[in-house]
Amino acid sequence: MYLGLALLASLSPLLTFAWLWQVKEWRFDRLREHLRSEGCFRQLFGLIRPTTVLILSIAGVFHAAFRPVWHTVALALLGMLTLVQLGLRKQRFPVWTQKAVTLVLSTLVADAIIAYSWLSREPALLAVLPLFQAFTLALSWFLFWPLDRFLKRRRMHRAQKLREQFPDLTVIGITGSVGKTTVKELLSCVLTGRNVQATPAYVNSEMGVSGWLLKELSRRGDHPPEVLIVEMGAYRQGEIALLCRIAKPTMGIVTFIGKQHMGLFGSQEALVNAKAELVEALPPDGIAFLNADNAACAALAERTSCTVQTVGTGGHTDIEAFDIEETPTGIAFRTGDTRFGIPLHGTHNVTNVLLAIAAARTLGMRDRDIAQAVSKYTPPDHTFSVRTEKGVTILDDTHNASPHSFKAAIAWARTQPAKQKVLLTSGLIELGTEQDHIHSELGETAQGVFDRVIFMNPRSGQFFEKGFKKPIEVCTPFTEKMGEDTLLICIGRIPPATIQRLLP
Repeated sequence: MYLGLALLASLSPLLTFAWLWQVKEWRFDRLREHLRSEGCFRQLFGLIRPTTVLILSIAGVFHAAFRPVWHTVALALLGMLTLVQLGLRKQRFPVWTQKAVTLVLSTLVADAIIAYSWLSREPALLAVLPLFQAFTLALSWFLFWPLDRFLKRRRMHRAQKLREQFPDLTVIGITGSVGKTTVKELLSCVLTGRNVQATPAYVNSEMGVSGWLLKELSRRGDHPPEVLIVEMGAYRQGEIALLCRIAKPTMGIVTFIGKQHMGLFGSQEALVNAKAELVEALPPDGIAFLNADNAACAALAERTSCTVQTVGTGGHTDIEAFDIEETPTGIAFRTGDTRFGIPLHGTHNVTNVLLAIAAARTLGMRDRDIAQAVSKYTPPDHTFSVRTEKGVTILDDTHNASPHSFKAAIAWARTQPAKQKVLLTSGLIELGTEQDHIHSELGETAQGVFDRVIFMNPRSGQFFEKGFKKPIEVCTPFTEKMGEDTLLICIGRIPPATIQRLLP
């Protein structure tokens, strides 16, 4: 009974931590940065469980009659908490990939062994087993790491060898701090009608891209796609270089270099060097497309041996946008003799469109055909997309967020008419030592724009509040709903249920 009770009490914290680590792609560096920024104790142990164990253990010390059973009561309460969370569907689960299943099951086996050992020596220790699920899961991860690394390397090698069998394939690599997905989707839209394949949503790591390449090139056999568009993400130096060795891009697009994931790269210089790996990997007969409005991005022209094309809105570029305007349905501008109208909001997206235009021109498309194609573009969900629900206009930028896109959302909100303007945000993550300063700076930028600011993360919120100079709210189940004719700006990872709960 004790063994089953201990495993039941441990199940909920194990699943929760497995979900969190999977969100961080099972990477120790991303998990470490998350714990640093969000508070180590709460993320590792929670609050309710350690409080329950502490109170009951103190009661056992001071009440002799309760001393022999306090740990049983603690396990029973924690087990009931697991059942309640499961019953109310409040429990977070990892996506049940083979890796997640292996790690969770091996952790439960380790829990059973530990519990059996403690049961015969000191049963009271069983009460603390649920508190240490982060550590037992980490132990399982460590034990399986050599095998996991071997399997990853084998898959990447297979993908690389398969890609080498198609030397005439055009591969367009896209990287940048923000805008990668937008440019990828824009380019896919422009090239509709050709034999083009692009990496799916959330696939931009070496393992994701390797699996996708194996699938796409294997099933096509002697009839491969004409063009592959590969989104390339990175959290440290060397990762884009590895992606380039696998995918072998012949064209490269760098959208913008900001401060996203600075906490993982360690410095701005390291971040720039990581993004430069794409243009450095291009062959001499390749071509790089750079956003000249971003100084760090434009400087990469000196780090490649291939042809470079620049785009921008400030002059001295190969492709420049003029007469830029934000319309009720999106953005519009002129380049050359062609007027482009795109159902995509935010003038910061103009350079993203220009990058797609530049790549499409290189592939032989005419401007009028490109303009016609992008006029039918549909923005990806949760990527600076605008919709109306229950009388509330929602700017949804919850797929990913950075200081640059956060400021762009504030600038867009400033220009929009609304009875009330509300900012709902989880704040930004993985910014390292600059995290607090950046949130204060964002607060200053938002002054005079929003009537209400609601933060999911109280810590980031307090620094935003310093710059905002007005009180902000912390989101709770009791946060007041907003009225109709409200403009709601949603930035960062926010559960859809939270947004729905705040609508009228």
